[in-house]
Amino acid sequence: MKTEDSVRDYGFAKILLFFIPLALSASLTSVSHVIINGTLSRAEHAEIIIANYAIALSLFSVLERPAIVFRQTTSALAKGNTAFFNIAAFFVKISFFVSALCALIGFTRIGDWVFIYGFNADADSLTSLKVTFLVLAVVILFSGLRGLYQGVIINQLETKWVTLGVIIRLVVMFVLALCFNHLRIANTSVAGAVIFLAGMAIECLVSVWRGQTIVRGNSKSGKPLKQKEISAFYFPLVFYMSFQTILIPIIYSFLGMIQDVHLGIASFALAFSITNLVLSFFMYTHQVVLQFYKHNKPAVIKCVIVFSIVPSLFLGALCFTPAGPWFMRNVMGADVTLAAESLAVLKFFLIKTAIFPWVDYFGGILMLQKSTKSLLKPQICNMAAVVLVIIPLVYLHPELNGRAGAIAASFGEIIGLMAVFLVVSQRQKYKLQEHKSV
Repeated sequence: MKTEDSVRDYGFAKILLFFIPLALSASLTSVSHVIINGTLSRAEHAEIIIANYAIALSLFSVLERPAIVFRQTTSALAKGNTAFFNIAAFFVKISFFVSALCALIGFTRIGDWVFIYGFNADADSLTSLKVTFLVLAVVILFSGLRGLYQGVIINQLETKWVTLGVIIRLVVMFVLALCFNHLRIANTSVAGAVIFLAGMAIECLVSVWRGQTIVRGNSKSGKPLKQKEISAFYFPLVFYMSFQTILIPIIYSFLGMIQDVHLGIASFALAFSITNLVLSFFMYTHQVVLQFYKHNKPAVIKCVIVFSIVPSLFLGALCFTPAGPWFMRNVMGADVTLAAESLAVLKFFLIKTAIFPWVDYFGGILMLQKSTKSLLKPQICNMAAVVLVIIPLVYLHPELNGRAGAIAASFGEIIGLMAVFLVVSQRQKYKLQEHKSV
């Protein structure tokens, strides 16, 4: 039973001290691609170079998912050194598989087929594309190793080290970008991948150094984990995050049927990028649940309430005050028409910003219960709802343009929240009945 002191030790202020460095690191990470695109945009034939980098990065984003999930896996399961080393052994196996897949794409004709037929790439750009992708494939390995040790750091509530790693990463990337521009060697998409690799490698080094220090200093060996236990947690989470990745391309495919395709897709893309930038600050809500839910549930719920209000207030200020048009024109560089349409789309994303932290909260509960397979059903419901809503919208109301995509995305988020709430409620009801029968 928790004492009053133990609850106070894990109060609202302590949770914020844990959460804010994580939130800052997530927001700062988005600056990485601003640095890279800013570097490539100064080269000759910049549009071709940036397009090639974007194609390689799209494939990288899909294949990086299995690596990213190790942060949650270690954070949730590594409650001792033995469990950590079990997860590390599992990480080696996954890394070998992903590396083999990347090698097939980068060194064989399979890659030609993927880039030409999967991404409509120009045959003349294949060599540059494949080299760029191979450099990004190394980034995947560093990303996974970083996540493996960041889970340990997060378990010890030392989240300042996660932020410090991202800051050093950005400094290294910025300095390297300046050197590339000064020496005029940023003339292919490979330059962007090299900058990304250097940044990720240095962030990984910081995480491994701090994480390994914690592991060496931890006298608690803990219970061993079977590979089956790790797989049962890990693979559903990979599929869950992969479903999240393909949701927006699905919306884009349907937006090709609206009245003003170019304006609609551009306004949706701009509004979605702003929404993501705001929500990136709150994407670690599940980590708050993993680390503090058992100690002080009321304080965690209080935090989630704040997390759902703050991003909505920020977007609301953009949508309903003069700050919105100013921001769209001066910060995002949109013309008057695109700015007005993007703000109209952004209004519908207010629903998503209010709901997302609660979806992540319930997702954190399922991770805490080591029932990540239960996350798949809500995500499938979310995707189905998006498709079922966007089809009639684009056919019956094509004049909605990008707003159709935002309405569908927000409705899907509502259905996803309802589904994950029902899953958590059913699991808790089942556990209660099981407890009573004992």
